[in-house]
Amino acid sequence: MIDVTVTEDTSDDARARRNVARLAAAQALTGANSAVIFATGAIVGVTIAPNIGLATVPISMYVVGLAAGTLPTGAISRRYGRRVAFLMGTGCGAVTGVLGCLAILRGSFALFCLATFLGGLYGAVAQSYRFAAADGASAAFRPKAVSWVMAGGIFAGLLGPQLVQWTMDVWQPYLFAFSYLIQAAVALIAMGIVAGVDLPKPAAADLHGGRPLSEIVRQPRFIAAALCGTIAYPVMNLVMTSAPLAMQMCGLTVSDSNFGLQWHIVAMYGPSFFTGSLIARFGAPVIVALGLGLEAVAAIIGLSGLTAMHFWATLVMLGVGWNFGFVGASALVLETHTSAERNKVQAFNDFLIFGLMALGSFSSGQLLAHFGWSAVNLVVFPPVLLGLCVLALVWSSKRRVAADIVERG
Repeated sequence: MIDVTVTEDTSDDARARRNVARLAAAQALTGANSAVIFATGAIVGVTIAPNIGLATVPISMYVVGLAAGTLPTGAISRRYGRRVAFLMGTGCGAVTGVLGCLAILRGSFALFCLATFLGGLYGAVAQSYRFAAADGASAAFRPKAVSWVMAGGIFAGLLGPQLVQWTMDVWQPYLFAFSYLIQAAVALIAMGIVAGVDLPKPAAADLHGGRPLSEIVRQPRFIAAALCGTIAYPVMNLVMTSAPLAMQMCGLTVSDSNFGLQWHIVAMYGPSFFTGSLIARFGAPVIVALGLGLEAVAAIIGLSGLTAMHFWATLVMLGVGWNFGFVGASALVLETHTSAERNKVQAFNDFLIFGLMALGSFSSGQLLAHFGWSAVNLVVFPPVLLGLCVLALVWSSKRRVAADIVERG
């Protein structure tokens, strides 16, 4: 019996490793979608929005798309399989680039917001890549699978901002128009890659099996995991969304903001090469706590000065903190559900994260415009402290329960 189980686990992990390679590549290409939007959205917004307070609305619409796309992604994956959802997502990515280009050429703020919203739908589908990598994998390999797919994003850090840098001036005076057209081509390449992902077909149990969602989300472990995810990602997004515009307001150049964003994305995904191993060694709660702490350190750096170096250091530290916090929280979510429950639980978790991000993102432009860069950084501290407290309470309680069981045994 043991030999059969080991063989099956090895076979499943071999397939999972092949999927990881494709999903990591798709993650890298999808990252170009978000990198282009975050690098250019606020700057384009300043140019074509009715007033500066609305400059970050296109980025907020991207986040709204992230939130709006999570539950449909889970429903489509349950009924038709993840591959169908992936293909639909990359299709949205291609349309994003075409509409974004047209919006800049025509000076249409509404069309540009629609483009970034569709980009958010693409991003929502791509968020499920990390969970798809764990499908069919052994319990030991799952954290590494999640982490390695996220590592694909490091290439997005190199590709996305450089794509903007190389193409932003091609169609003068329409800054960034050609960048969006190239982004559409990148999304089509990603479509070809995800078409070859080999994932288990949906089972009947995936539609109707498992516990009710209301029961699952009441678990203290799920509450802690979801809360930490909804802090790690929105906090990072709040600061990252404001940074390019804040740098411009401080007299720094577009090249300076592109450079900072490039290394921010590298810092977001680079640690993923070893985050899974760190989780396996120290446990996900420790890595999540470390990530939240590093986000607070990033805010401290942001408060200490307004030079390019301060902005760059803030963005790099913020990226590393996000990686530990978000990957660790994702690993915790995997511990809260069965395989039959995975799609609905994972989709609901992402809905919480990106729903909160959407609410916070709309306020980032107003916060920066009316209160300045310091206020953006100060907002980081209360949610980080809340996340650390809840995480400590839940896992200390879990350890006490485990110790009591051992004593009774």
